[in-house]
Amino acid sequence: MKSFMYQADVRPEGTGIGAVIVEFTNMSGTSCVVQGHPTVAGAPNGSPEKGRPLAVTPTGPASKVVLAAGAKAWVKVTFVQVQGEGDGYCVSGAEPVTYPTLVVGLPAGGAHQLALDDGALAECDDKATVTAVTATKPS
Repeated sequence: MKSFMYQADVRPEGTGIGAVIVEFTNMSGTSCVVQGHPTVAGAPNGSPEKGRPLAVTPTGPASKVVLAAGAKAWVKVTFVQVQGEGDGYCVSGAEPVTYPTLVVGLPAGGAHQLALDDGALAECDDKATVTAVTATKPS
């Protein structure tokens, strides 16, 4: 699997990214099946073993997605958004955390360490809402 991450078009109010889309491409020469909700951890660049797992709230049904060779699948990860300007703040009173990369564990597809090409990821409360793997590109 080849993976790529970018900012979602639809994201919560606040400062920073708020939500990302992770795109997976089947690079093998044969079809494969993916199903379920991924795990997510914030991580420093190049150090996935020092990742900080986020509590994931799964959304949507976890249907089987059959990916032909070269086909794509997606998941959307939405964070508890940082509020305010500058360093920002968390509504809960927790300290905001910034990660240069995420490690997304795709069921039956391995762990993928990903960075945005246009910024770092900031979140509050070490929580994320994650869609199931889908063959339909989310917004």
